[in-house]
Amino acid sequence: MPSESRDEAVVDAVLAWYAVQGRDLPWRDGRTTAWGVLVSEVMLQQTPVARVEPVWREWMARWPTPAALAAATQADAVRAWGRLGYPRRAARLWECSRALVQRHGGEVPVARDELLALPGVGDYTAAAIVSFAHGGRAAVLDTNVKRVLARVWTGSQAPGPSVTAAERALAERILPPEPARAAEWAVASMELGALVCTARSPRCDACPVALQCAWREAGYPAAEASGTKTQAWHGTDRQVRGRIMAVLREATGPVTVPGLDAVEPEQFGRALASLLADGLVTDAGGGTYSL
Repeated sequence: MPSESRDEAVVDAVLAWYAVQGRDLPWRDGRTTAWGVLVSEVMLQQTPVARVEPVWREWMARWPTPAALAAATQADAVRAWGRLGYPRRAARLWECSRALVQRHGGEVPVARDELLALPGVGDYTAAAIVSFAHGGRAAVLDTNVKRVLARVWTGSQAPGPSVTAAERALAERILPPEPARAAEWAVASMELGALVCTARSPRCDACPVALQCAWREAGYPAAEASGTKTQAWHGTDRQVRGRIMAVLREATGPVTVPGLDAVEPEQFGRALASLLADGLVTDAGGGTYSL
């Protein structure tokens, strides 16, 4: 089958599968504003949907527009972020809301270059906003989509961590020319990677494109070891940072941040210093700190 015909057949099959199996998420299918999509995309970075959805709903009820968040403080944003992790995302989202008010009248722009100029918005997030918020044509390449492309088209078990020129060229080739259909493909291929073509336990028996999958046809060859290890959590500076942030989120004003049990003073000091450097914690003087 010619590559163009094969591409179209795969896209058709994935879109038909998504129409039946796609999750009913509040930031999809035009049920929220472009701002709601932007917030969801920032929250979903390295965080599962199940953890994001309740926080997203609370966030949007409290700050339904960029102007509403911009009128709050960074501390408010970080506190509302709760335990989603990587609280710098909350700080960047707050900065982004201020930029939207100052530069774009409180609206999320459509142009990719304007999106990329916003705090906390990178290549993937800009493409996602163009596609999911504005129904535009953009190659959205997150980890799930990259894995689907690698397996179905190139026969590889897993893609590398960074987007390559070859991956982008393949994604652009597959992307339907009609903006609305391209936007549907973006979300459907992402959902397929999240629910079926998963990293560790792919459900090939439930895959709508199993018969077209190059990885399956090749006998499921294993990926070469990358030598990259998943970063541990327990006992790390990241864990200590999280515990310090938990203390400050519960406080109503500046407090003395106590040393934490089973934490070396040097590690505690290092974690606190990094939070200060990131602008997530403020030194309120007299040995007290606040968000």
